[in-house]
Formats: sequence, C-alpha cells, structure tokens
Amino acid sequence: MLRKLGAAALALGAVGAAGFWVLTTPQQLQAADLPDHQPDIVNGERIFHAGGCSSCHAAPGSKGEDKLKLAGGLELATPFGTFRSPNISPDETTGIGGWSALDLVNAMQRGTSPDGRHYYPAFPYTSYARMKTEDIIDLKAYLDTLPAVSNEVGPHLLGFPFNVRRGLGLWKTLYLDPAPVASLPADVTEAARRGQYLVEGPGHCGECHTPRNPIGGPDKANWLAGAANPEGKGSIPNITPHQEGIASWTAEDIVNALETGFKPDYDSFGGSMVAVQENMAALPAEDRAAIAAYLKAVPAHPSTAPKNAEGGS
Repeated sequence: MLRKLGAAALALGAVGAAGFWVLTTPQQLQAADLPDHQPDIVNGERIFHAGGCSSCHAAPGSKGEDKLKLAGGLELATPFGTFRSPNISPDETTGIGGWSALDLVNAMQRGTSPDGRHYYPAFPYTSYARMKTEDIIDLKAYLDTLPAVSNEVGPHLLGFPFNVRRGLGLWKTLYLDPAPVASLPADVTEAARRGQYLVEGPGHCGECHTPRNPIGGPDKANWLAGAANPEGKGSIPNITPHQEGIASWTAEDIVNALETGFKPDYDSFGGSMVAVQENMAALPAEDRAAIAAYLKAVPAHPSTAPKNAEGGS
C-alpha cells in the first residue's frame, strides 16, 4: 500500500512539474508576426520621450546629450530585491546593438529576452504590452542612432524565490494583458483616447501611481489612485479626478505642469517626477493635451497612497 501511495505521489509530482514547465514557458513572437513597417526615426524619438527611457537607463542626474547615453546600471531597491537597469545603448557587446526590432518587440510586449528568458517586471512590460508594434519598431530605429556605450551591468540581487525566473511565467498569466485598463465614457474625445495610449502604454504611469498586491501585481480596481513609493521612501500621489487626487486641476493645469514642472499652487514636482516631467516637456504639445484629457476622463478613486508617508511628487 505504501509503495502504491509513494508511486502515486511521484506521478502527481511529475505531472505538476510538467504542468509548471508548460505554463511558465516564455512566449515569443516570430518575424512573421511583425507588420510590414518602414521605421520612422522621428516617431521613435517621440516614443523615447513618452517612455522616459533616459530616466532609468542614463546616469542619474544626466543633462543634455548625456541623457542619450543609455549605459544602464541604475539600481532600484524594492521589497523583492535590488534590480539593475540594463544597458540599452547600441553597443553590440554590452548593450542592444546586436538586437533586431523583433528582439525589442518581444522584450517590450512579451517580457522575454532574445535568448528566451523571462524579464522581471521591474522592466515595465506590463504597460509596454499595450504599445503598437510599429511604435516599438520606430523606437528601436531611434535607439540605434544614439551613442554606443560600453558598460557591463551586473546581475540583479534577489533572494529565493524571486531569483527563480521561471516562476515569472505564472505571474505573467495573471498580469500581462495588452487590453486597455480604464473604461472611458463612450463619447470621450479622440485626444483622450490618444492620452490613454500614452499613459497606459509607453508612459507606463500606472507602474508607480497604482497600488500593488503582495506579489507585485497592479490593483487595477484602483488605477492611478496612488501607491507606496516602490523604492520605499515617500508615496506616489493619486492622479485620478477625485477630490483626494487632482480633481481641482483643470486640463490646462495638467498641461502646464507637464510642460513647466510647476503645479497649480506654484509648488514644483519633486523626486522621480522631475525626470518624468522633463521627458513630457519634450513631447509635442498635443500629446501633453491628450494626457491631460485622459486624466480628467478616468474613473475617480479615493487615494490609496500611504497616509503617513512623506515625500512624493
């Protein structure tokens, strides 16, 4: 009897292991899945600024042309461990100069590396999954025009079980979804629809402004309602049109803040929002107006940012 139970347990264990292996297999697009698209470098630069690529991949505090040297190495300390941003300059040895457009599409839409490994969602592919493939192809073309910087970035510093990348396949089944997040009114303007794309996709605003559960999944029921700072100091504010958020801000206030860095009360942005604002200021005026239209149209939520935290934007 014991032998039979032991054999059954082994069989169940084998089935479970096989199921885990199948469910956690990294998913990748193939070349045939890409649209027939001629890269547009001008649009690629626009997407670069919308995504704030320099904020994570250039040296902290970089100004001017140095913001285009995307050598990586920025450390992000989180409850799960310390993540290091990679080199995304066109250096062929330590950067992504040897990548194809397909490689970048798979990284941004599937969270999968060229050699078939899961990326950690500190790289915000859960937002980038909502991007147009053509925009990612354009972004790759623009990145290829930037300075190649040789810089070998070290590995992430993670303990068990977070250092088991394969388990991210299960996490992705829960949280990697290309569908839009916010339900907007049917009669919303085209500008607000454009804003939804910019905020929910390349701008990845929800990655910081939306609270997360204990395994790092976004709480979409409280989309943009504020959250604890992922680096542990201060909080990220509510940017929904709730009285605890930015209900008192007009669309013009939002546009002006994104362009100048000054809030309606003449205070200025602080913390990581400084770099975000600088990137937004580099966008065409119609994109800032679109973002404002979207933020005024999203459902209003009470603030979910920690009440006793200091700091923020």
